[in-house]
Amino acid sequence: MTAIVTDGLKSDGDETVIEVAPAADDICGPCPKRRGMLCTKQTKIEGLDRAHLDALGLKIGDRLTWAQAKSRIRERVLPGDLSGLCNGCEWLKLGLCEAALEELHATP
Repeated sequence: MTAIVTDGLKSDGDETVIEVAPAADDICGPCPKRRGMLCTKQTKIEGLDRAHLDALGLKIGDRLTWAQAKSRIRERVLPGDLSGLCNGCEWLKLGLCEAALEELHATP
């Protein structure tokens, strides 16, 4: 995740185009639970993905720039929302996503 954000999104800029993928993507690359284009926890992941798609008003196949994605997140996901939106995600308790969301909202 750090490499994608630091080496990709932050270094390539806000015009980087991202696509909503229906299966495992670049972020899932190093995960030991990845099995081809799926996950050993696929049902759980699909539920989390659905919740995020609904919250952001996106659908599979949508393409948008990183700037558009950040704007949509700012408009639709407030600090504190992740406790419900990401319920069941093993990363939630680490607080990294919430910290990133707070930083996003603090950035003009």
